[in-house]
Amino acid sequence: MTVLRAYPLIKPAAGRLALAVLAGAGAAGAAVALTAVSAWLISRAALHPPVLHLMVAIVAVRAFGLSRGVLRYLERLIGHDAAFRILGDVRARLFTRLERLAPAGLADFRRADLAQRLAADVDAVLDLVTRVALPYAVAAVVGLAAVLVVGALVPVAGLTLAVALLVVAIGVPLLQRAAARRADGRLAPLRGELTTGVVDLLHGLADFSVYGAQQSRLSRLDDVDARMTQASRRSANVAGLSAAVTVLSTGVCVLVGLAAGAVAVRSGALPGELLALVVLTPMAVFEIAGPLPMAAQTYVSARASMRRLAELWDAPSPLSSLGSSPATPVFSDIPEIRVENVTAGWVPGRTAVSGVSLTLPPGGRVALVGPSGSGKSTVAALLVRFLDPRAGRVTLDGTDLRSIVPERVREVVGYLPEDAYLFDTTIGDNLRIARPDATGAALEQALASARLLDWVRTLPDGLDTLVGEHGMALSGGQRRRLALARILLGDARVLILDEPTEHLDDETAGELTRDLLAAAGHRSVLLITHREADLDGLDVVRL
Repeated sequence: MTVLRAYPLIKPAAGRLALAVLAGAGAAGAAVALTAVSAWLISRAALHPPVLHLMVAIVAVRAFGLSRGVLRYLERLIGHDAAFRILGDVRARLFTRLERLAPAGLADFRRADLAQRLAADVDAVLDLVTRVALPYAVAAVVGLAAVLVVGALVPVAGLTLAVALLVVAIGVPLLQRAAARRADGRLAPLRGELTTGVVDLLHGLADFSVYGAQQSRLSRLDDVDARMTQASRRSANVAGLSAAVTVLSTGVCVLVGLAAGAVAVRSGALPGELLALVVLTPMAVFEIAGPLPMAAQTYVSARASMRRLAELWDAPSPLSSLGSSPATPVFSDIPEIRVENVTAGWVPGRTAVSGVSLTLPPGGRVALVGPSGSGKSTVAALLVRFLDPRAGRVTLDGTDLRSIVPERVREVVGYLPEDAYLFDTTIGDNLRIARPDATGAALEQALASARLLDWVRTLPDGLDTLVGEHGMALSGGQRRRLALARILLGDARVLILDEPTEHLDDETAGELTRDLLAAAGHRSVLLITHREADLDGLDVVRL
């Protein structure tokens, strides 16, 4: 995502940003004017004129001193308000985009890296506004005004100030870009790589410890950290060089202003009391222009982050479309699902299932059986429009799913995945994900259907019991039943249960299967499993 592509995201706050630029320019102009008028006032007062001759300057000093603080506060207030509004909007849009891509469209992205993009990389938009756009806009306005004023008094000093400002605002950033392109451009990807490595290490720590592989993982993290440190060091070196050039430019302007101003005073072209103004004004201007090299360096880093965001914006959607239905489709109480000679895959060039057909009649019980890797979960993804078929079609009451918006499909077809996620919060909060406004009675009814209510009532905190990260405070069977209770709490009329008995012993698996089918009630159920026991009363389809 280039800055031009980021403009539509910033445009809604353009009015606030313009006000922030005006306030910033006013504050910076007041600071420069304060220095200039103070210099004139001191020089003029040294000649002992009548005090009335100094009153306008005295009032101006007070006005500029007070307005500088007020305008600076307004700039910060308005600018950051605009930036945070933009930031919230971008993060919401990106999350919406991720929701539409997940899970098939995100197959090439790591979870930790996605979190890094959603958090740190989105902050690049904030940096782009507050640390790049605003400083450059303010410096441009104030710098131009200062050059015109100094140039009107001493043309050589004005020309020198203009050249020095161009060097600091444009020349130094170009030098930075040449010297630090690799360093700053690699920081964002390296941060993503480090985050991914740390999360993988923490989540897999037990397995790494068992196989003695934790040291190799730590070594990889050390290598990434070393590369980040090296890139940061190069970036700091360039920043130091930029600061040195800025100081040098300030000194040159002061010396040229002093020399040229002294000549002008000696020739009578410049009143003596204005010499201090010519000499000191560049120092005040460079206090404003000084941060520009750092702003340019921030821009390089922000652009790398924006490119990473662009990869998500540009990721192809896994869903095709036959054109949405003209009206929201109405389905029967228990709709029929048909999978007709379907071929599909998650990654371009790879096929997960080919020529699959099955029918789930209203209120039916069908078991989709096959070994691991045979494509059973791919079929489940097709039924809830996480994925669309490459050939064939899937219909709901005769309507092709590709003509129905995914959200509508998922209102009718509920999916309990093999790795159903439990959040590190209470039992009640985990259930309310399916229905946020559910009452306590509704929660208990869902738990009773999943055969968990009696157990929950034995807990001291009941529905307020914490389940731990990934539900680790519960047993495997309890986690499965809680996930089932959550899906039962919703209004889905068709249930897709993907490997609900995985990792359970045969006796527990059989008991859970019977409970699942009983809890489903009148709903249709597609049971996806690799077990062939305890399938009595189910129509079996094999992959």
